[in-house]
Amino acid sequence: MKPFNLLLAGFLLLAVSCTAQTKNYISFGNAQELRTFLNRKTPGYPLISAHRGGPMKGFPENCIATFENATTYQPVVIEFDVSLSKDSVLVIMHDDKLDRTSNGTGFIRDHTYAELQKLQLKDNFGTLTSYKIPTLKEVLSWGKGKVLFTIDVKRGVPFAKIIEEVRKTKSESNSIVITYNDNQAVEVHKLAPDLMISVSAKYTNDLERLKSKGVPYDRMVAFVGTRGFDQKDFWALHQEGIPCIMGTMGNLDKRSMARKNTKYYYMYANSGADMISTDNLVMAGKELNQYRKDKKISSVHIKKVK
Repeated sequence: MKPFNLLLAGFLLLAVSCTAQTKNYISFGNAQELRTFLNRKTPGYPLISAHRGGPMKGFPENCIATFENATTYQPVVIEFDVSLSKDSVLVIMHDDKLDRTSNGTGFIRDHTYAELQKLQLKDNFGTLTSYKIPTLKEVLSWGKGKVLFTIDVKRGVPFAKIIEEVRKTKSESNSIVITYNDNQAVEVHKLAPDLMISVSAKYTNDLERLKSKGVPYDRMVAFVGTRGFDQKDFWALHQEGIPCIMGTMGNLDKRSMARKNTKYYYMYANSGADMISTDNLVMAGKELNQYRKDKKISSVHIKKVK
């Protein structure tokens, strides 16, 4: 090879290596490893939960490319939403209607999967992208060995269909199913006793009630709401081994953006939040990075990948 060509090849290789982004992946060998990681009777590794996958400019919500982009900032929990097409395909979309997040119109339930695949997703600034609406199967298949999932099941979507897809893709080791009331939590646990379940409960008496209905503590992740939480209440849940998700979407995220030097997310982690569900992925991630560094927190389940 001529010297000039060698020099050119070297510059190209350097350019590729400089632009390649490091991914922060989190993985578990099986469902038991996930349960052990989440059990708060042992010290935890606080995580960011990217609400709707961490959308930002050029990256629409509930999109695999967006999920992958989130991993360049943090080892993440990806929260996403599952809806049902007219022909009963499980697709990823938050709203009942297509208008806000795609160039389609009308209700998702009135469109077949083939029709949905002709559409393009819009980012939160209204800019049309080349990305398509993914299926649950595609998302679960992509996420193995990369992220944790919290699966938000929209109204009218059978939990049995969600669990069937989790089984088919062997995603038990990185999936948590979100429920909103006791009946849903009991149903999911009966369908899949090995799966972790996110339950809407702030206090130990809420969880005691669920336990009395057959859902054991070691399958629960407690979503404690979006209005802040007291350290002693985190401690009470941790005493039972139950990890906690604190939501900052909305007012708490806005407060953090308005007072950038206050380090709210750092304080939430220090108070006991095991997962912080946020729309503010970048700022929250920086603060959790600092928190984990200061507290010397690490995990064998976290790895950096080029």
